[in-house]
Amino acid sequence: VPTGSCSTGLAFRAEVWAPRDSVSRQAARQGLRRDWSCRAGYKRVTLPGLLLVVAMASFVTEVLAHSGRLEKEDLCTRISRLTQRVEEIKGEVCSMISKKYSEFLPSMQSAQDLVTQVDKLSDDIDLLKSRIESEVRRDLHVSTAEFTDLKQQLERDSVVLSLLRQLHEFSTAIEEYNCALAEKKYVTAAQRLEEAQICLKLLKSRKCFDLKILKSLSMELTIQKQNILYHLGEEWQKLIVWKFPPSKDTSNLESCLQTELHLCTEPSQKEEKTPVPPISCVLLAFSLLGELHTKLKSFGQMLLKYILRPLASCPSLFAVIESQPNIIIIRFESVMTDLEHPSPSEVFAKIRLVLEVVQKQLLDLPLVADVENEKTCKIVLAEMLGDMIWEDLSECLIKNCLVYSIPTNSSKLQQYEEIIQSTEEFENALKEMRFLKGNTTDLLKYARNINSHFANKKCQDVIVAARNLMTSEIHNTVKITPASKISVPDLPSPAEGDKLQVQKVSTTQYNDVMNLEPENTLDQHSFSLPTCRISESVKKLMELAYQTLLEATTSSDQCAVQLFYSVRNIFHLFHDVVPTYHKENLQKLPQLAAIHLNNCMYIAHHLLTLGHQFRLRLAPILCDGTTTFVDLVPGFRRLGTECFLAQMRAQKGELLERLSSARNFSNMDDEDNYSAASKAVRQVLHQLKRLGIVWQDVLPVNIYCKAMGTLLSTTISEIIGRITALEDISTEDGDRLYSLCKTVMDEGPQVFAPLSEENKNKKYQEEVPVYVPKWMPFKELMIMLQASLQEIGDRWADGKGPLAAAFSSSEVKALIRALFQNTERRAAALAKIK
Repeated sequence: VPTGSCSTGLAFRAEVWAPRDSVSRQAARQGLRRDWSCRAGYKRVTLPGLLLVVAMASFVTEVLAHSGRLEKEDLCTRISRLTQRVEEIKGEVCSMISKKYSEFLPSMQSAQDLVTQVDKLSDDIDLLKSRIESEVRRDLHVSTAEFTDLKQQLERDSVVLSLLRQLHEFSTAIEEYNCALAEKKYVTAAQRLEEAQICLKLLKSRKCFDLKILKSLSMELTIQKQNILYHLGEEWQKLIVWKFPPSKDTSNLESCLQTELHLCTEPSQKEEKTPVPPISCVLLAFSLLGELHTKLKSFGQMLLKYILRPLASCPSLFAVIESQPNIIIIRFESVMTDLEHPSPSEVFAKIRLVLEVVQKQLLDLPLVADVENEKTCKIVLAEMLGDMIWEDLSECLIKNCLVYSIPTNSSKLQQYEEIIQSTEEFENALKEMRFLKGNTTDLLKYARNINSHFANKKCQDVIVAARNLMTSEIHNTVKITPASKISVPDLPSPAEGDKLQVQKVSTTQYNDVMNLEPENTLDQHSFSLPTCRISESVKKLMELAYQTLLEATTSSDQCAVQLFYSVRNIFHLFHDVVPTYHKENLQKLPQLAAIHLNNCMYIAHHLLTLGHQFRLRLAPILCDGTTTFVDLVPGFRRLGTECFLAQMRAQKGELLERLSSARNFSNMDDEDNYSAASKAVRQVLHQLKRLGIVWQDVLPVNIYCKAMGTLLSTTISEIIGRITALEDISTEDGDRLYSLCKTVMDEGPQVFAPLSEENKNKKYQEEVPVYVPKWMPFKELMIMLQASLQEIGDRWADGKGPLAAAFSSSEVKALIRALFQNTERRAAALAKIK
């Protein structure tokens, strides 16, 4: 607006109202006066400031127009550029101001005023710079937020697009699968189903996807997989057909003969609208679906159960291969044979024939229908089936063939090499058919380890045979005499190069020793077992022990050690089995108890020298003092003795029980009492006679006499004790007691009949006092029952007579008081008994 005049004739005043807070700090600092008026809340801006604002407005417009590119550049770089640009504009403005002032304000010559104006302009520039920076930051934040939103939107759109693409692929795969399945293109159908499975896995990996849709897709995929498996199963049943008898019992020969396996080589196309796929396509489809292993395993188990195992276990069965149009039939035929177990070589040939047919018709098929599916190229069906059935098949061959082919005699071990060779050839043939892989299998290892198997089988057979003998009847006996010997071949003499050299005595030394022999020599049977009866099974058991040790002398070291300890195990087994298995009979039957005693003594007798006889002919490891059985002798003696003593105690108990019915031999004048006592004595004698007959010709004579003498002595001791305990014996009682004792005295010796020949038993009956310790006291008791006081005194003979040897003084006095009345003569007689 015009303000007045100046030297130029015109004066202008340019004013721009701006907010007061932007007043120059520089002007305030210098204390310059503003002579123009200001509206409230605003400050005045001069023309240079106005020009600067106009220039900066265009700059800001340009900056904002390009603000979209700031998100791609570094903020510090942009601010630096802006600062540089501001400085440039500041210079331009300053030069422009100087020019303008020189034109319009020539009166302002003062340098101080110019400086003041420049400082003010500088403050305005700083303020504008801060505003520009603020605007840039704000626009930068807005642009970044917009970019982030757009990026997230793009990601969501990409996910949706990917899901839609995968759903489309899943749908396409299912449609192509249905078309292929309808045309019986099972390999293609399986591949499309596999693609759908992959799409479903990708969809499941998207956590944001709808679970209901996933469940529906999974259910659809499962249904379609079961559908194709059903159709493949039907095709499999057409290509591989089993025919069984009604029972399906493979252990029955008749059932085996009715079992057949039909393998379809070329499917018939007559009745089918669509071509029937070959078996290789069916197997490949199973492989793509992951069901090939299960299908082959099921087939392998049936092949093993109904074809291979019967061939391995039944020697009369043979496999017959019959060819018909488009079909191969495997069936059985039977041939009469005397073999109890099949020969390994024949079994190997029969099984090899069956596996060759199966491998050619079923397993040697191309499984590559699509070059894209590389994993199918690696499938070897023969290896798969071999891995599934070989372990069971080899175990079956071992248990049903090789075990029974192991020789039972070391002399036949050389012949077993043929079986080892046939086993190796069988495995090589299976490797060529790719049923087997690797170097050595358990079957060949078993066949080659013949020495160990021979020793194990021999030991097992020995133990089984020994146990059968131990559990057989004991009462089947044979008579053993001092001249009896074990029926085994004579042991060979150790030759040069044997495991242990035998020291030989020179002829000269031998003759010198012979000269030292005493004139009175022992009988040749001095150390022999006395005549008795033992169980036939025990005699065979001892022969088995000798035969086994004889076998060990010609066996390898390992086998010899096993056989030796098997013999020791025989005797340990006897010690445990026989008393337990025959426990009841040994307790109830006295004859078996006597036989068991003889058996134990017989075994102990041989154990004394058994190890010594073989010591120089066994393996060196056994020749260091371990080849002995002497340590077992006390146990066997104790085993037999304890059993027989238990039977003796049982017999004593029965005798005492029968005597308990004699009513203590009191009041014999009573007929009932006498009858009961007489009956008890008769029963006791009858029991002893019966026991003597049972043990007759069984026990050795000395054992028999000791046993019968002990039992008869027990009976007599009981009678003596009962009679001496009586307080009153009348004359009639004494007579009847004497009669009872006379019966025992007359018939007691008759129980001593150890031999079956009666005329040979007299010697033992006359020697009754030797075997019955109470025989003489019993005689003295009988004498006292009939003697007078004088005779009793004479037999006492001041404690030196036979009566004093049989009874004590108190027992004699008690008898005198019971037999005689109280008189002076009795008192005198009692006085002599001291």
